[in-house]
Formats: sequence, structure tokens, C-alpha cells
Amino acid sequence: MSKIKSLRYFYWLVLCCVSLPAYAVLDIEITGAGEHQIPIAVVPFAGEKKLAQSISSIVAADLARSGLFKLVKLADKLPHEPQEVVYSDWLGADALSLGTIEVKPSGRITVKFSLLDAVRQSELIGQTVSGKGTEIREIAHHIADLIFEKLTGDPSVFSTHIVYVNRQDSANKLVVADSDGYGEKIFFSANSNIMSPAWSPDGNYLAYVVFEQDHAVVYVQSMLTRQRIAAANFAESDSAPAWSPDGRQLAFVLTKDGSSNIYLVQPDGSELQQITSGDQIDTEPHFAPDGQHLIFASDRGGSVQIYQVSVDGGEAERLTFEGGNNYSPHYSPDGKSFVYSSWRDGKFYIVTEDFQTKQVTVLTGGGWERNPSFAPNGKLILFAAEENGHGVLATISIDGRVKQKMSTQTGEIFDPMWGPQSKQ
Repeated sequence: MSKIKSLRYFYWLVLCCVSLPAYAVLDIEITGAGEHQIPIAVVPFAGEKKLAQSISSIVAADLARSGLFKLVKLADKLPHEPQEVVYSDWLGADALSLGTIEVKPSGRITVKFSLLDAVRQSELIGQTVSGKGTEIREIAHHIADLIFEKLTGDPSVFSTHIVYVNRQDSANKLVVADSDGYGEKIFFSANSNIMSPAWSPDGNYLAYVVFEQDHAVVYVQSMLTRQRIAAANFAESDSAPAWSPDGRQLAFVLTKDGSSNIYLVQPDGSELQQITSGDQIDTEPHFAPDGQHLIFASDRGGSVQIYQVSVDGGEAERLTFEGGNNYSPHYSPDGKSFVYSSWRDGKFYIVTEDFQTKQVTVLTGGGWERNPSFAPNGKLILFAAEENGHGVLATISIDGRVKQKMSTQTGEIFDPMWGPQSKQ
């Protein structure tokens, strides 16, 4: 690999990985609102004062951060059973959530939950949800999912997870957390750089990059057993893994012989197949939902732009023509659009583009906004950002109306990715 080519690839890697420090105390800030919000009252559940956390508060926070719900001020009387509701007390609400909580001697929690239509004065959901005493947040997210799906008709993502890399000095941690940033768990740690985590479609594995043995290696690790194998350990550098929709292949970037190209490989490291070729940097591949194409960033045209190529190889199609340089493309779950980070006028912006209409939409106000990925329902986008010089996780709705920023652990944070839909 030539010295110039090596330096060019190195600076690109640095650009893709630069991040900002984050704080230890989680702070969530939500701004904006959806065009049409559903007024809902979330009444505190009877018996939840016995718990370490308030289930109704978590439910309310989930609904609020979606931007699709307006939390209505609670009335003086707080019913816990449907028959206790006096609907005239709730004229400002279209829906009403209430329930009771029982803590068993074993510590198990049982929630009897109801969602009421306050306009038609009828019950929409009457259900019992239970879990271990350590699963308070999981129970709350599940209840919020039920409310969201019943009132919007769309799949919910409150019970999903995110992954990101936390770096402090030489210590690197791969962190898995709830979709709202809570419940952080260290999945893997190393004293060398960790990059580009990617979820398998079933959520059972994570692929990621670790700098070991003087070059980058792609690993696949089980979420259950924590056993890991090297899926790509070739040549000078292996990076940017992405799973096929069926979980049978990984796309990744292999740097060798003076070029960086996209390859396919089985998760066990077998059956290497080259997709792109040439003396350029092709990187950050992502599979289309139908598994037939890959989207990626490349400098083959001079500036860094977004391209699409068949999984069988062949000629790549250029997709972006706006912005100085464009990075980190991801297909939407329905395959009708894609999101990417665009460098314009000294700032990174989160941008979407529609495949059919070619309409380009700049969603954010600009800053250090990198590595976007869609929530599995396609309604929100997760990305790395900064606020007041500090690194944060951020989400934005696909119409750009609702923004959320989450300050997380100490250290530097980067490469977030939204996980697949939870199987309940």
C-alpha cells in the first residue's frame, strides 16, 4: 500500500471515528413535537411506590419522546381501575392509561394495565404484564409499546436496544443499552480501539471491529454466550461490517494492495467474495432490506459520495450529488429511502434521500452529527452528536420535528446503532 494511499485511508478512519466526551449522569432533552399529537393522561399505577422506579413515569417518558403524544395534566382524582374513571374529569385527554401493581413475595411484579378511549368511554386494552423485580424498565417499555401500537397503528420500538462504543483513554467499551439510553451494559471491552458495531437481524449477535495485531479485525460475538470468532482477519485492515437481512453474510471493507473495497463473507469467516474493485476507498456498506443491493460511501468520483451496487457486483450507481462529502449511509427499513451524514459548510448534517423522487431532506441543524441509523419502525433516526462541546447520543424523527439528546457515560462516545425489533 502506497504511503499516500495509507495516509488517505488513515485520515478517513479518523474522520469517521472522532468523537466527543460525554457525562456520567444521563440527561434527556426533548424538543419539538409531531404535527398531530394524541392527548393522553398516564395515571400513576397503584402500588408503584413500592418499586425502585416508577413504571408510569417510564411509560410517560417513552410516549413523550416519540413526539406523537401530548401528556395531559392529571386530574385531582387518580383512578386505578376502569370502573373508577369519571370521564368528565378527563375532557382534555383522548386516551387514559391506568393500572395496579402487585409485588409477589418472590419479588415478581404483576401489572394489571388498562388503556381507555376517553372520548368513546371504552376500554381499548385490558392486559396483565408481569416480570422479575429487576425488569421494571422492560415492563414499562412493553406497556408503552402496547399504547403506541394501539393508538398509532404503527410498530413501536421502546423495547428495542442500541449499541455504541465508549472510549476513555486507552479503555474501550462496547455498550448495549435500552432505546432510551438507560440500562447500559458492557458487552465487550479492550485496551485497543473498537469500531463499527452492527447487530445481526435476529439481535443474537454483534459484529464489530477491534484493532489487534497491528491491524483492524472484524469479530462476530454471541449476545448469549459472549463467544466470539474472527469473521474477517485479512491483509492490512478489515472494517465496517454490515449484516445481510437473512444473517447469512457480512459485508465489510478489506484494505489491501493499495485499495479499500467491499467484500462479502460468511459470519464464520468462510467464502470470501469481492464486490467492488479499483484504486479508491469504498467503505461503510449497508444491505438493502431485500438483500439485493449494498449502499456505501466512496471517493471514486473525487469527493466522498453515496453509491449503490448489486450484491453480485458490477457497476455502482451514484446516489448523492449534494453536499461536499457524504458518509455512513443506511437504508430505511422499507427500502424507500436512505439516511447519511453530510459534510456541508464546515458542519455535519443528518440527511435523508428518497429513492423514487430523489428528494433530499436535511433533518438537523448541523454540528458534529455522525453515524445515523434508523429505528426498526423507520420513525426515528439515531446518531452521534454534540452539545456544548460534549458528546451525546441523539435521535430525530423522520420529519425532523422531534429531537432528543441523551448525555451518557464519561468518556468518548461514537458509532451508535439501533438494534432490531424486539421479539416479544
